[in-house]
Amino acid sequence: MKRRLQYWEQFVVDVIYGRRHGFWVRLLQFFLGGLSYIFSLVVQLRYFLYEKRILRAQPLGCLVVVVGNLTVGGTGKTPIVETFARSLAKQGRKVAILSRGYKSKAEPFYKRFWRWMTHGQVPPPKIVSDGQRVLLDSEEAGDEPYMLARNLPGVVVLADKNRFKAGYYAIKHFGVDTLVLDDGFQYLPLKGRLNLLLIDKTNPFGNGQLLPCGILREPIKHLKRASYVFLTKSDGKEDPALKATIKRHKPDAEIIECAHRPQHLQAVNREGFLRLDSLNGARVASFSGIATPESFESFLHNLGAQTIYNQRFLDHHRFSREELEYFFKRAKEAGVDMVVTTEKDAVRMPEDFEAPLPFYYLRLEIEILSGGDDFNDAVSRICFPKKAMKATRFV
Repeated sequence: MKRRLQYWEQFVVDVIYGRRHGFWVRLLQFFLGGLSYIFSLVVQLRYFLYEKRILRAQPLGCLVVVVGNLTVGGTGKTPIVETFARSLAKQGRKVAILSRGYKSKAEPFYKRFWRWMTHGQVPPPKIVSDGQRVLLDSEEAGDEPYMLARNLPGVVVLADKNRFKAGYYAIKHFGVDTLVLDDGFQYLPLKGRLNLLLIDKTNPFGNGQLLPCGILREPIKHLKRASYVFLTKSDGKEDPALKATIKRHKPDAEIIECAHRPQHLQAVNREGFLRLDSLNGARVASFSGIATPESFESFLHNLGAQTIYNQRFLDHHRFSREELEYFFKRAKEAGVDMVVTTEKDAVRMPEDFEAPLPFYYLRLEIEILSGGDDFNDAVSRICFPKKAMKATRFV
């Protein structure tokens, strides 16, 4: 039953991303199109209420940087958030990342119900990292918050659906002066000073439809709220049509193009890494549970790997031990040299899982292609414009 349910979930996701075709797909798209229309009305009404200040966004008295996207998943947001937070911290800011903790372990229903009945105190946000130690695992915190906490010593990471509450907690208990909202473009109750919008250059807006018929969370015209636009997964080639679309809705948009560059293969659940040239000619088995697995699979292909066996799972899929054992059994039977996954999938591995084959994840980092000399330069211009102007004047 579980396997059948996962199949239909994957089928619907493939329809939304345009990976399936045929009569039944068109019929499903027609039904989903009606739901998208209703969803669009709700989204635009909510935005209208905040724009007219009927509903009010609240400030927190510090620098608030919002990083998000118009679409669901797949823009490469987490590496951007990580690089941005690291660069801010290097420039002397006391940084906290606020995440909603998507797919994290929820508080039991009976506890929430009892608190509602007794008017009990609302629990504090989950402290994934206090800046010194990682305090929660990926199941408790969610994949992205745990990955960010693990890769960013010195940066506080909190997870809570109420980002205003989490931000107030970070300021009061950790003395932070900069808040970075991970996936916060649709979170309107907290007023951001800077809105950084990420657009996947390989698939900017899907089929142009809102959820659940397409991948858009809100209409394309809402990119007018962006302070800066980051084109991610760029190949460095000009795309006049995409830039014209951005400029039509945001004439003064400053566009920064960046690419996700593979760095090395990091061993999963143990020390050690391999150079990227180890993939050249290697027989590889790969798996991923991310929104756009095509980009990960393309990296392996471009690095010369022969993918003998591959399996895709739903985004944020939490792997059971049985699934992992079955996958590695099939990989071993196929005679592969190694198994490769993504960093987001690696954080969901059971810590005591011992792989019967060499097991690595592909470590990615961000490279600025245009709009800045490097990421530190981009951060300086965005967050410290006066400082950046002064530095330029004396050069």
